[in-house]
Amino acid sequence: MNARPLIPLVVVGGYLGAGKTTMLNRLLAGAQGRRIAVLVNDFGEINIDAALIRRRSDDVIQLENGCICCSIGGRLADALLAIAARPERPELLVIEASGVSDPQRIAQIGLLDPAFRLHAVIVAIDVAGVFEALRDPLVGDMVRRQIAGASVLALTKADLADAATAETVAASVAGMAPRAAVLTARHGALPLPVYLDVAPPVEQGPLLARGSQRWSRPDALHRGIVTFAYRTGRAFDKARLRQALKTLPVRLLRAKGLVAFDGDARSHAVHVVAGRMRVEAIPHACGQAPDESALIFIGPFAADDETTVRACLDAALA
Repeated sequence: MNARPLIPLVVVGGYLGAGKTTMLNRLLAGAQGRRIAVLVNDFGEINIDAALIRRRSDDVIQLENGCICCSIGGRLADALLAIAARPERPELLVIEASGVSDPQRIAQIGLLDPAFRLHAVIVAIDVAGVFEALRDPLVGDMVRRQIAGASVLALTKADLADAATAETVAASVAGMAPRAAVLTARHGALPLPVYLDVAPPVEQGPLLARGSQRWSRPDALHRGIVTFAYRTGRAFDKARLRQALKTLPVRLLRAKGLVAFDGDARSHAVHVVAGRMRVEAIPHACGQAPDESALIFIGPFAADDETTVRACLDAALA
C-alpha cells in the first residue's frame, strides 16, 4: 500500500507545576536523533513552556491564550493538519496540555485526523502536592478527570516526599485509573518505550512474534515493563474480542496486532491505548483471511497477568 506511516501521538497532561515540561525536556534530550515534534499549549498569553522546551528542539509549535480542549480546538486541528502534510513527517508528536486541560479530550481531537495514532495519554502526578490539589474545591474534580483519563501515570518529584507518602500516592492514583500504568519519572525521565515502540524485536513469525518473550533489558524498558505475544491459528469473534480488550483486568500501556475475524476475509489491525480501541480492516493481498492472529501486549504486568490476558482472549475466539 502507498499510505504514509501514521504519526505516533502522545498527550502529556497534569495539573499546574506537576513537571510536564521537565518530562518533555528529558524526552528530547534522550531522543537519539529521532524527529520529535512538540505542540505546547499554555493557558496564558505568553507560552513559557514552549520557550523552555525550544532549548531542546527546533520543532516546537505554540498554542497559547486558551485551552486546546475547549476554546482553541480549531487551532489544534489546523496545527495537526499542517504537521500531517509535511513532506518529512515527525517520528513522534507530543502535545503538552496546559495544566487546566483535560488530556483525554485533547487526545480525541488529535484522533480526528487519520494521520495520527494515539500511543499514550501520560499524566504527571506531583507526589508532594497531588493530595492538596485533589482536596481543592476549585480544581479537585479537574485533577481527578486528568488522572482517570490516563494510560500512564508518571509520579514526579518523588524525591521531595518520603517513601511512605510516595507509596500512598501511587496506590491512590492507581485506584482512580485502574488500567493505567503507574511509573516513577525520576527527574522527569521516562523510557522511550512509553512514548514509542523502540523495544527490541522478538522472534518473527508470519505475522508477529511467536510465543511469549518478556523483555527486561534496562536500556530498553523501564523496570517492570514487559511484553508478551499472543498467537492463534483461529479467528476471533469480533464482538467478544472488543469486549475482552475493553475490560482486561490488567494495567496496560498498549496492545496491538493483526487479527482475523470469523466470517471476514480481511485481516484487521487492532490498537488499544488509554481505554480506546481502534480496529481497521486491511484488505489481504490474495483476498483471504490471514492464517493466524497475533497480538502484542506491553505493560507493567504482574506475574499472573499474562495468564489472565490469555484466558480472556481464548474466550473471545470464534
